[in-house]
Amino acid sequence: MKDKIHPKYFETTITCICGNVIHTRSTKENIRVEICANCHPFFTGKQKFIDSAGRVEKFQKRYAAKKK
Repeated sequence: MKDKIHPKYFETTITCICGNVIHTRSTKENIRVEICANCHPFFTGKQKFIDSAGRVEKFQKRYAAKKK
């Protein structure tokens, strides 16, 4: 392996807007994120499926007709 080609590796803290702090190691020192696993709707179970203008039904009708 070649010498002096690897980036420096720091102990870092990742801080989310919700206040969650994660301590890890990275090539960047301090990282601020907008969303994390503690506040993301998919991981918290608060995800809402919104069917605007009947798009799901429209899709199903279109492809049900093609199968026949």
